[in-house]
Amino acid sequence: MRTALIIGASRGIGREFVRQLLASGWRVFATARDEKSLASLKDNGAQILKIDVAVPESLAALAWQLDGEKIDLAVYVAGVFGSYDGAGEPPTLPMFDATMHANVLGAMQAIPLVAPFVSAAHGKFAFITSGMGSIGEAESSMGWVYRASKAALNMAVHSARNDYPNITLVTMNPGWVRTDMGGASAPTSVADSVSGMLKVMDRLKPSDSGSFQSYDGRKMSW
Repeated sequence: MRTALIIGASRGIGREFVRQLLASGWRVFATARDEKSLASLKDNGAQILKIDVAVPESLAALAWQLDGEKIDLAVYVAGVFGSYDGAGEPPTLPMFDATMHANVLGAMQAIPLVAPFVSAAHGKFAFITSGMGSIGEAESSMGWVYRASKAALNMAVHSARNDYPNITLVTMNPGWVRTDMGGASAPTSVADSVSGMLKVMDRLKPSDSGSFQSYDGRKMSW
């Protein structure tokens, strides 16, 4: 039986990863930070881990909680949007710090903690980024702190591939998805986004490590 780890599974895309992987017969570890989400994930069949990616000490607990495991697929979903403000407004320090901590620092701290378990399975480690993190495809400054955080995440994962030759490390654009973050007018359902990403991940080869992929099979521009 294949084993997956979904980091940030309380709702939206993370929760859907858990649902689809369990339905496909995977054994799934799922992280959340609140008791209600953890209880619901456990009821659905996931093995739960209480983790807050914004708290380094909490994230570090992954290492001992996963002791002895081999992870075929790890997905870092956790993240925040912050503000919709563009370059016409200076970001506040609290908002900047919160966005960068969740979207970049948490992921960078997770890589050396989780990678050994993925390496043991010669598995795949994906990070949910955004099309808004593409420098080449940027058409506005709306949400510029979020954009900067996702571009930084892309660089972190792209560069980390050099240290983990036994893992296929990628960033994944989920599309514009109907979630609390994406809003009700987004064109892509959570189910379609996640099923698309899982299909892309399934096809990934070691030579794809460090790439920026999209749920619809398109390779994204940096």
